[in-house]
Amino acid sequence: MDDLAFGGEGVGRADGYVVFVRGGLPGDRLRVRLTEARSRFGRGVIEAVEAPSRDRVGAPCPYFGRCGGCRLQHLDYPAQLRFKAKQVADCLTRIAGVADVPIRPIIGAPELYGYRNKMEFTVARAAGGTVVGLHEADRYDRVLDIERCLIQSDVMNGLLAEARAFFAERKLPVYDQESGEGLLRFLMLREGKRTGEAMVNVVTSAPQVSELAPLADRLRSRVGQTASVILNVNPKKASVAVGVEEHLLAGRDHIREALGGLVFQISANSFFQTNTLQAERLFTLVEESTELTGSETVIDLYSGTGAISLLLARRCRAVYGIEVALAAVDDAQRNAKANGIENCTFLSGEVRGVLPQLIARGVRAEVVVADPPRAGFHPKALRALALLGPERIVYVSCNPATLARDLGELARGGYRVEWVQPLDMFPHTPHIEALARLSRL
Repeated sequence: MDDLAFGGEGVGRADGYVVFVRGGLPGDRLRVRLTEARSRFGRGVIEAVEAPSRDRVGAPCPYFGRCGGCRLQHLDYPAQLRFKAKQVADCLTRIAGVADVPIRPIIGAPELYGYRNKMEFTVARAAGGTVVGLHEADRYDRVLDIERCLIQSDVMNGLLAEARAFFAERKLPVYDQESGEGLLRFLMLREGKRTGEAMVNVVTSAPQVSELAPLADRLRSRVGQTASVILNVNPKKASVAVGVEEHLLAGRDHIREALGGLVFQISANSFFQTNTLQAERLFTLVEESTELTGSETVIDLYSGTGAISLLLARRCRAVYGIEVALAAVDDAQRNAKANGIENCTFLSGEVRGVLPQLIARGVRAEVVVADPPRAGFHPKALRALALLGPERIVYVSCNPATLARDLGELARGGYRVEWVQPLDMFPHTPHIEALARLSRL
């Protein structure tokens, strides 16, 4: 093996023919059985590790290799960081078409395990009964029962165990994707790392509150950190853990998290960075990169629950946050009120629609901060950003490929990419966060 692909597969060559191997690492010498052969590349599985890479380590998780998450646990953490930094650099060179962009040294995570503040588990039916877990590697039709996940805390693992036991004891029917029958669909857990508050969100196909109410009593009596138990109802066939209606079973309809001296309310369906400690580092970098003096207007695109907006509001004249998820906008407004911040305006809708409306109203901004989803900017949103023409843009991305694509467009539209900062939010996975600062030419 001589490289890693963006998804974390090992890349090897046999007589010039490229073979992708799940679990292979650069420096490995492997005996591989080919499972897929195409004209330009193939895929194979490891039959034997004849000589391991010097960066290969033992994976502590008993589900490693079967579970679809944490694909890089067997790679030494410094090597993970080198791979991720290379991933960002390769995308900038190959996709962005911008030369000589300084890439700062990658910032590693302070916690390698127990770092996630949100986990989503699928409830499924298996031969042995009800399972609550994660999808098997490369399989969306099979769920691996997870008793304990190493990247979530002991509190969240305790909630997982109690919920699983409750589902089994009550013999609650599991939703079947084909027939549309059954009740249980997903179990989502959240935790405020700074506050210690935890949320359990059960996603079902129907509003059977009486069936799930005893779970709330059980959780609150056995896991003291339980601050919120929610029932979300998704009656549609779409396999998503977001409901069309919500029922509060116990506690509050949100939990709280503290970041940068502010307290944030997080509801079941709103977005919040899933690694609290690295989010603090990221938001500090964003604050520094905006170089605010106090007189600026800032527009925060894809603003989520308002974390970046509210942190920046203390250092500028006004902030407009745009976010498509109404639940997140509601959280952002509540967060502003709870923290006594009055110079933030949060708007609900697609950036590609709301940003042109702001421009038409005469709103101008010296600084724009953007944290889009993995797909990056919609072309219409990117055109609206270029029309707005802020002096500085701070772009936060969880996908180096779409970051590079959008940076290339902005560079061709009159912006200079000053630098890019990779930051590892998700140890043991191929995912990498990056922050880019741009200035208008």
